[in-house]
Amino acid sequence: MPSAIRASTSSDKIGLVTSSNPPPDTGRSKLQSYRLPALDQEFLLGDSMRGVRFQLEYEKAEQALRAWSVRSTIVVFGSARVRENGPGRQPFWYAQARAFGRIASERGGALKPHGHVRDNVIATGGGPGLMEAANRGAADAGAPSIGFNIALPHEQLPNPYSTPELTFSFHYFAMRKMHLAMRANALVVFPGGYGTLDELFEILNLRITGKAPPVSTVMVDRKFWTSVIDFEALIEAGMIARAECEVFDFAEEAEEAWARLAATDLGAHRD
Repeated sequence: MPSAIRASTSSDKIGLVTSSNPPPDTGRSKLQSYRLPALDQEFLLGDSMRGVRFQLEYEKAEQALRAWSVRSTIVVFGSARVRENGPGRQPFWYAQARAFGRIASERGGALKPHGHVRDNVIATGGGPGLMEAANRGAADAGAPSIGFNIALPHEQLPNPYSTPELTFSFHYFAMRKMHLAMRANALVVFPGGYGTLDELFEILNLRITGKAPPVSTVMVDRKFWTSVIDFEALIEAGMIARAECEVFDFAEEAEEAWARLAATDLGAHRD
């Protein structure tokens, strides 16, 4: 180290430790402009830092997923309103989502049976209902699972079954969707409403337009889905091609859903 720098550094340290007459505080140290940017919440939450916040939401989850050696996921969507003891077919849907979470975790590689990475880890939106059921099934198998929660006006609390270190909160829907899609080997969609439909069509559109690797998609309960979405009407009106309905399949219960995914060389594109 050059002598001038060494002397300056030494002098600074001595001054900090031994000075009995610090300069008077002019009040400027209390101003917002003086705060370190990383500690200035008002600055970080301003419009100009939106891109930085977006990057932070990407990187925080990314680092945690890498630390847990998560290479790929199976994303499970479904209604947050379904209850284990709810009316109608709700108990059946809940039981099948829970069973699928267990089956996929045991057979798909989430327990790392083949080496140093985890494949086909269950990932959900982190909330209650059918998301809870899938995370619960993974917990039944002793496997980790992911909860990608979103901050909403009526706050969505994470369910108790996603792995705590893999339970995230997002402000931006776009970044949450990116994390849901970017590691997905497959998508299993249980009955749901606006949110479930939004995520389903996003994944299908990415597949059809070639903007993402092929993602095997299975919708559970054909009667529900064909009553909610009239695919034939879309074809007849020229809105979609019949071939574009070949990028998804139907299943009636958890074992059938897994069998359909396993038959597609699940995750081969990630090798």
